Amino acid sequence: MTGTNVRNEAEDSGPSGYAAARLRLLTEGARSGPPRRAALAGLTDDWLAGLFTAAAGEVKGASLVAVGGYGRRELSPRSDLDLLLLHDGGDPGAVAALADRLWYPVWDLGLALDHSVRTPAEARRTAGEDVKVQLGLLDARHLAGDQSLTAALRTTVLTDWRNQAPKRLPELQELCAERAARQGELQYLLEPDLKEARGGLRDATALRAVAASWLADAPREGLEDARRRLLDVRDALHLATGRATDRLALQEQDQVAAELGLLDADTLLRQVYEAARVVSYASDVTWREVGRVLRSRAVRPRLRAMWGGGKPATERSPLAEGVVEQDGEVVLARAARPERDPVLPLRAAAAAAQAGLPLSLHAVRRMAATARPLPVPWPAEAREQLVTLLGSGRPTVDVWEALEAEGLISRLLPDWERVRCRPQRNAVHLWTVDRHLIETVVRASEYTRRVSRPDLLLVAALLHDIGKGWPGDHSVAGEIIARDVATRIGFDRADVAVVSALVRHHLLLVETATRRDLEDPATVRSVAEAVGTPGTLELLHALTEADALATGPAAWSSWRGSLVADLVRRVAAVLAGDAPAEPEPDAPTAEQERLAVEAFRTGGPVLALRAQTEPAADEDPAREPEPLGVELLIAVPDQTAVLPAVAGVLAVHRLTVRTAGLRALRLPDDVDEGSVLLLNWRVAAQYGALPQATRLRADLVRALDGSLDVAGRLAERDAAYPRRRGRVAPPPRVTVAPAASRHATVIEVRAQDAPGLLYRIGMALEKAGVRVRSMHVSTLGSNAVDAFYVTTGTGAPLPEPDAASVARTLEETLRA
Repeated sequence: MTGTNVRNEAEDSGPSGYAAARLRLLTEGARSGPPRRAALAGLTDDWLAGLFTAAAGEVKGASLVAVGGYGRRELSPRSDLDLLLLHDGGDPGAVAALADRLWYPVWDLGLALDHSVRTPAEARRTAGEDVKVQLGLLDARHLAGDQSLTAALRTTVLTDWRNQAPKRLPELQELCAERAARQGELQYLLEPDLKEARGGLRDATALRAVAASWLADAPREGLEDARRRLLDVRDALHLATGRATDRLALQEQDQVAAELGLLDADTLLRQVYEAARVVSYASDVTWREVGRVLRSRAVRPRLRAMWGGGKPATERSPLAEGVVEQDGEVVLARAARPERDPVLPLRAAAAAAQAGLPLSLHAVRRMAATARPLPVPWPAEAREQLVTLLGSGRPTVDVWEALEAEGLISRLLPDWERVRCRPQRNAVHLWTVDRHLIETVVRASEYTRRVSRPDLLLVAALLHDIGKGWPGDHSVAGEIIARDVATRIGFDRADVAVVSALVRHHLLLVETATRRDLEDPATVRSVAEAVGTPGTLELLHALTEADALATGPAAWSSWRGSLVADLVRRVAAVLAGDAPAEPEPDAPTAEQERLAVEAFRTGGPVLALRAQTEPAADEDPAREPEPLGVELLIAVPDQTAVLPAVAGVLAVHRLTVRTAGLRALRLPDDVDEGSVLLLNWRVAAQYGALPQATRLRADLVRALDGSLDVAGRLAERDAAYPRRRGRVAPPPRVTVAPAASRHATVIEVRAQDAPGLLYRIGMALEKAGVRVRSMHVSTLGSNAVDAFYVTTGTGAPLPEPDAASVARTLEETLRA
């Protein structure tokens, strides 16, 4: 059925005909996007016009006006109808009756309605008081009634908007900034609000309002396509959910992608991010231009007086060859010739970042259109300018985004295209892959005084996750890409080897420090063999910290920093020629010995809680030390099932385990010949205060004697707080780490973090009859990555078949 036929059916059949025609239109598979929105708006226009004509009767001096999104004909399947009943102030009773006859049929169909009834003077006054109302009226469109009334209002509102632009545009900019702070940036969020987040539909509407002011205009290229893409996604979201929602939740993304004919949810997010990036960049450029115009208007009268009415020349300050500052922006010098100077884009970018100034849109577009490609390998100046840009700190971000918006980054680094706007479905990561790389560069720029080759550190930071655009292990793929890129930009063979090694091993230090026994010589030797030289180790340490800090709060802490620093110290000693000594059992401290004796004499567990603090290595010693958690020291007479009992009690009390150690301690000869298990764990409260030590001990006693049903308590808590729908987590994976230790078998567990996970692992290991020598627990966002050093009852590593069997059984248990 054509759009015209649908509209005729709606006109002929009243509300029921409109509802049927609307449903048919929304379920037509052949029509979507702008054609469907236009058809839906036209269908609704005709229906409302018919309602108005039938209801108005003898009422004169009134009109029905579409405003806001409906005024722009941007009706999504579940959009509100934004309507204004405009009247000349005649008979109030007649106008009220007319409003009832208009609004109730809309409500009867279950459509959302945002309505108002005003005279032109009231509408003008309300718009003057509320910039949001004024924005809606800028898109006013006549539907029915007295057309001259609507036309007069449109003219008045537009005139007021243009006259008041110097006052209203800063208000609008402030509203946009507040909304961005509240909703975040659309181009990085895993569950973005398509309308409210920065770079979303509201920002696109704000850009239209700026253009309507005649004070400034947004970059037009790509902006309408970006707006259309966001509207298409919102349409599909409404159809998939059946709700008027703008939030693209994880559980809806696959269905929305299918509705749009896209490959998968990642493809959907990438398109959303690309559109949002266009809108965000256009907003930055537009608001900068608004500020420039308003500043020039503020100073123009004084300058004219000083120059006797003439026009003063704009000051231009040189920054680099072919690059000058003008009016707060970096522009090309008049003598600059991008077509003859292939290094100019990098030189201009480096100068802008060093000066902390934005690159002019005109300059970037001119360079993108005319600049010659760089020869391969790059000349030394190009490489130096790239390093200068990367080492400029926070200003690097805006300059890089300006180059990327016009395609210059992908031209300089073709491999960048694969990571551009690529989502990372991991709660630990705050950014898309490309923005994470730039954030890592910004962090690395703070450590350039800590390393002997800051240039290699910065380039490795830029490339460390470049392999995420390819299948397989991104570190392995990234090593190959990094070698090619480093060669192309002109590093010699030795430097290329260092950069590629840094990319290959950028996760080595933090993974080893948090998942391996640092007292085991095999651990330290394996890292030393991978790193190779002290200089590479120095760079890798700085890159590790920069990468983690750029990932998000969950990826780094003083605790992780202290573990990595300890590993680096040990590896540096090996690289300097000092072989790691075989581990010897540490002599118990006086407190440990006291607790062990007390546990043996009482026949039950004894524990102590103690806060742990440690300042970061580069912090001011005068600063307050950062808390690393709470040390929980437990002594228990040697018996079975100690690990699951302790883990279960901690889970019941909502305590997160950061590190854990367990060993048998022989009692002094003058006490007894028995042994006690000593557990030294670091824990933190998930929220609230830590429980009292007496409560922990009482529950531990009950867990050990079987009177505390840990599994039941955890199940009751899960039942009381049902899980929300969300993305289905990948299944747990349990593996045996080959050659990780000569003294124990290392079993790695990767699973979705959940209350009681450590308890379930401990129970499974206990049933398998293995002994846990130590364990290293890491929780990264919603992911638990744990390593268990296990032995046989005699303290030897497990035979390979037994180790594989234990790992397989543990994985089956966690998947159940």
